[in-house]
Amino acid sequence: MEEKTSLKIGVLGSTKGTTMQAIISAIEDQSLNAVIEVVISNRKKAFILERAKNHGIPAVFVGAKGKKNREEYDASVTEILLQYHVDVVLCIGFMRILSSAFCQKWKDRILNVHPSLLPKYVGGMDLNVHEEVLKNCETESGCTIHLVDEVVDGGKILIQKSCAIDDDETPESLKIKVQKLEGVA
Repeated sequence: MEEKTSLKIGVLGSTKGTTMQAIISAIEDQSLNAVIEVVISNRKKAFILERAKNHGIPAVFVGAKGKKNREEYDASVTEILLQYHVDVVLCIGFMRILSSAFCQKWKDRILNVHPSLLPKYVGGMDLNVHEEVLKNCETESGCTIHLVDEVVDGGKILIQKSCAIDDDETPESLKIKVQKLEGVA
């Protein structure tokens, strides 16, 4: 029987990469036929780079210094992704808005993990989303995996997972709940 080719993933991240750990675990236990070819971060000290190194995954810091604009930055990221022959780009806590040129180059091959049930809390990031959810007295929250296009958090929704919000919920406890859902999604 012929073995299926593994999906080659490039990860863009600015934070800890907690959701990436779920992907690494799924690859290691062979429930996901994929390989993370490279992890790229715009933050030199982002733990996602350390997490990648701990698993033998190439980790690359790409700083904005010396880049004239978003397009130039994204072009340097694309160059690295092409060197690693990635099939798809996965944004995990990536704290940058991608340029139109980048979105077109990787059209229908960029996915984002968003910490809310889109279309609610479009444009929100990290703990700020969970603070807003609680401030607005929502009864549920969750995560969304969506395609990335030129409209921030506006691409086609692929998967959503939800959870109930407890009366004593804090932004930090809600973030932990949602991150568990992100790993599953």
